[in-house]
Amino acid sequence: MNARERRRAIMGVLEGAKEPVSGSALAREVGVSRQVVVQDIALLRADGHDIVATNRGYVLQEAASSPAVPTRLVKVRHGVEQAVDELTSIVDAGGAVLNVIVNHRVYGKITADLDIRNRRDVERYLHDIESGKSFPLLTVTSGYHFHRIAAEDEQTLDEIEAILKEKGYLADLMPYEDDLS
Repeated sequence: MNARERRRAIMGVLEGAKEPVSGSALAREVGVSRQVVVQDIALLRADGHDIVATNRGYVLQEAASSPAVPTRLVKVRHGVEQAVDELTSIVDAGGAVLNVIVNHRVYGKITADLDIRNRRDVERYLHDIESGKSFPLLTVTSGYHFHRIAAEDEQTLDEIEAILKEKGYLADLMPYEDDLS
């Protein structure tokens, strides 16, 4: 079972559960360690699934009939000075930037929710960065990072990817990074 199949299996268990499911039970179900399940849950959350950790286990908060919104994980690379152009390009093309993910060599995978859906959200992000409240995660990985983007359809996601490629922001995936999505 590859990582995508494993995450689909975890979602299946959570969707069918009538009560919280422990990390250990999920680990036994999919044949991996509890720590791998914790990482998978983090990726599923980054992908937009509303999974809540309780003291008795994981619970899926979303309705099973929720309409699926097409999403895509894109790997990009640029400097801090291009962040606004990158984000604006995505929202102007009809996309939303759900999160940012970096693979830090010491701390591992770091994910932060962004929920940037329009130019006003881009301005808010820029204001928070410029005010010194924080710094872009891309600074800890030489500009390399991932975004989970959403759009109303796959064609829009294709168009966004083409725009990012044309602007020189799209980076090639390394073989081991396939496992992020």
